[in-house]
Amino acid sequence: MNQFKNKNTEQVSAKDKPKKSFVRPLVDVLSGKILTTEAVVKNLGYMVFLVFLALVYIANGYKAEDTVRQMNAVSNELKELRSEYITTKSDLMYTTKQSELTKILESRGLGVVESLEPPKKIVVSKSERKAILKR
Repeated sequence: MNQFKNKNTEQVSAKDKPKKSFVRPLVDVLSGKILTTEAVVKNLGYMVFLVFLALVYIANGYKAEDTVRQMNAVSNELKELRSEYITTKSDLMYTTKQSELTKILESRGLGVVESLEPPKKIVVSKSERKAILKR
């Protein structure tokens, strides 16, 4: 019967060992005891470098998100300005038609009337041009 008890106690202690081996490092990390070990002190420079790289990585992520937001804002502003340009251009094309200009000028009463005669070409000979330039 003693042999049976010994086997049971060995099995129980074997079951407890995995728990202790998992709990012990967790307790060391939470208590801060792990920071005083020789391996951590030996690799402290490397760990500081890794923390620095992590901070740079986080800052780079924030900068990239900010750049994407700015690009979206500029893109939206460009779309708005393009639509405003198209609207203004179509309004200008409509108001600069000859028929629209005559209506506007008549409504303002400026006294400008449309010419019904076609334009005439003025031809100047070389001798007349020289005479004009000498004056």
